[in-house]
Amino acid sequence: MSSAPFTYEPVGATRDDLAVCPPGFHHLFSRTRIGEGPGVFRRATEAVLTWEMHRAMGVGIETTAERAAPGAEVMVSLAGLIKAPCRVVWTADEPRRAGWAYGTLPGHPEDGEEAFVVERTGDGTVWLTVAAYSRPAKWYTRTAGPVARALQHAYARRCGATLKRLCADEDES
Repeated sequence: MSSAPFTYEPVGATRDDLAVCPPGFHHLFSRTRIGEGPGVFRRATEAVLTWEMHRAMGVGIETTAERAAPGAEVMVSLAGLIKAPCRVVWTADEPRRAGWAYGTLPGHPEDGEEAFVVERTGDGTVWLTVAAYSRPAKWYTRTAGPVARALQHAYARRCGATLKRLCADEDES
């Protein structure tokens, strides 16, 4: 495991508040209805915690763990061009909430934290929330400005669409 420090503060802030956005960061919050029922929740949880959702999107994922766990190293690659080193900072695997967040390490094009959380509400509806706070760390993300943020939002929406597709056979609605 790498001993590289995280490139931002506060580490782990998304665990208790997905709406958190420290000063100097841009906020991302995307919530997608995945379906209904315990089968959808179980399937969505498994897909998120085992990196399946990311791989199904075509995102390259190299990791030191088969399942998200605090301290697991993750190298995300997009289109084979961008390599983004991260480390899992927290996980949750509870009866109605499951997910994880990773924080950026040196070499990542952004500084910040991103969380992927599946929740089952009281009425049985299953939601995926992708939440992040970030700021540019490389010249090309600084130069891209609003375009880079638009791509982050598109990525978050794609996470929801991909997870919904993966869970379609389990939906009771």
